[in-house]
Amino acid sequence: MRNDLVSAADRAAVAAQLRRPPRAIRAVAHRCPCGNPDVVETSPALPDGTPFPTLYYLTCPKAASAIGTLESSGLMREMTARLQADPELAAAYRAAHESYLARREEIGHVEQIAGISAGGMPSRVKCLHVLVGHSLAAGPGVNPLGDEALALLPEWWAAGPCVPPVSPPDQEGATP
Repeated sequence: MRNDLVSAADRAAVAAQLRRPPRAIRAVAHRCPCGNPDVVETSPALPDGTPFPTLYYLTCPKAASAIGTLESSGLMREMTARLQADPELAAAYRAAHESYLARREEIGHVEQIAGISAGGMPSRVKCLHVLVGHSLAAGPGVNPLGDEALALLPEWWAAGPCVPPVSPPDQEGATP
């Protein structure tokens, strides 16, 4: 997994991608081939203490749109059905869930979300955005259904970055 510290330029790019200031980001977990962050690793709690179970947050709007198209195709239902019918797939998906929980717990324990994963893991597929984010951050072979969804996506970066290069805030903290 790639975890870069979050520079001011990265924070500015993520803010432009999300169209709001990012919250609780700890690291850039994956970079798009265009160079922008596309997945950030977040703290298990927001600054105000609110639990935040989504460890790997997909930030790229082009990737998110492509994933939304997959979600609307019925892929999540198909994947969930396969989990029920394929013990090997179910075991690999459970291992992905355990990996996700272990990494989040390394960052910090938040009682309200202890044992709770994201994206429907370990028993169903609820959000492909989370699974693809996990696959991008953790690398191939960790989340089998995230890897499958990722393989189905077009090259979202091929037409250029989702946001133009963004200047980081100036030293006084002004935003672009």
